[in-house]
Amino acid sequence: MMHMTFYWSKKVTLLIDSWKTDSWTSYALSLLACLLVSAFYQYLENRRLRLKAITFDVPSATTPQNQIPLLRPNLAGDKAKLGVKLAGALLFGFNSAIGYLLMLAVMSFNGGVLVAIVVGLAIGYFFFRSEDEEGISLVVGSACPCA
Repeated sequence: MMHMTFYWSKKVTLLIDSWKTDSWTSYALSLLACLLVSAFYQYLENRRLRLKAITFDVPSATTPQNQIPLLRPNLAGDKAKLGVKLAGALLFGFNSAIGYLLMLAVMSFNGGVLVAIVVGLAIGYFFFRSEDEEGISLVVGSACPCA
């Protein structure tokens, strides 16, 4: 029976029928897995943003407005640009898939899973994404609800 409200229990089914916990050990390991995947999500998002910043030479927040060129020279060839865009698209797709799986895990309505994922996202943001606001000024829209 699937829960429709938040509950706190060691018995939870995550994502697939074979991922069921029935002991405190399996529950703790599942929560640890959720936490690590959440932090990994933030790490991949950081890599994707850095790839985008390097590729398109995004000016930093400290660059004066009068030094930002309107037309940037084509430093890389068309094939290199295509490869980088393809890598960025693959990273975005993989990261979106992880984000949606995390969202589905939260939809198990287990309170421990929710806390583990939110803490993992916060830890990942602290270690991997917090410098984005200091060094790279990007306005990036994300289709993923976990971003």
